[in-house]
Amino acid sequence: MPTMKNKWKKTELKQGDTIMTNPRSDDIIIPIMGPTGVGKSTFINTAAGKDVTKVGHNLESCTAAIVHAIVPHPNYPSRRVVFVDTPGFDDTYEDDTEILRRIAVWLAHSYSDNVKLSGIIYLHEITQARMVGTSRKNFEMFEKLCGIESAQNVILATTKWGNIKSDAGERRASQLETFWKDMLSAGSQMERFNGSQKSAWDIVKTITDKKLLEALQIQNELVNLGKLLPQTEAGNALRTSLKNLVAEHKKTIMELRSEKGDGQQVDDRLKETESQIKSLLGQIQELKIPLSKRILAWFGLG
Repeated sequence: MPTMKNKWKKTELKQGDTIMTNPRSDDIIIPIMGPTGVGKSTFINTAAGKDVTKVGHNLESCTAAIVHAIVPHPNYPSRRVVFVDTPGFDDTYEDDTEILRRIAVWLAHSYSDNVKLSGIIYLHEITQARMVGTSRKNFEMFEKLCGIESAQNVILATTKWGNIKSDAGERRASQLETFWKDMLSAGSQMERFNGSQKSAWDIVKTITDKKLLEALQIQNELVNLGKLLPQTEAGNALRTSLKNLVAEHKKTIMELRSEKGDGQQVDDRLKETESQIKSLLGQIQELKIPLSKRILAWFGLG
């Protein structure tokens, strides 16, 4: 009989999925996560000292797929640091359900191949006044992917300090400590990326000083526990987020229908909002567990 890990590979991989090939036993593997435009690719290129991954200069994402950037360690040239550039859960071209699937596939496949992560760097733009909207959703998804037991291998790093006055930056950093308190209390560290190569490697060193990560929560759920993606904490969190968005859009539609004014403008907004609801409902449907799978689970065969 195939092992659980082999069974996972066979049923979950799709054509075009990014996986890590030919990893070395001494590789230092660090996924970089965070919202679109936060500076993930910039962080990697700065550490590398050259462009090894594409950087976006507007609100559109450049990293819809997962990209590996292999960089020699500055102190140990024979060792590779593998930065894993990941898309955010607000991608310009892909739905959040597909982004979650791609990240989950990469993490589960790597874990199935006994590849251990050194840690994860989560980036947040310090210029953002409040933790709302996509920033909140991205971090909540990140928490569910990692799980609190993996917090000690997580670095929460702020970016774009050159775009804000120091006193305002300090206030926002203090606010972030409150928002990130659960992860910080569990052992995560908060760092600042100031845009220099030294700053990037100082953050990397904070990770390499730690023991390797045994397993993220979603790796344990998908591989060890054999759950389907919709059954994971991350899947549940995304489904709830999508349902909340549908409710907000339905409220918007009711408000638009009661408005008086430019009929064409209202009609255009109605059509756009209805289209967004249709897309969200499609994503929610993708996160439902098929009846056949539920039946197997009831009999302990799933």
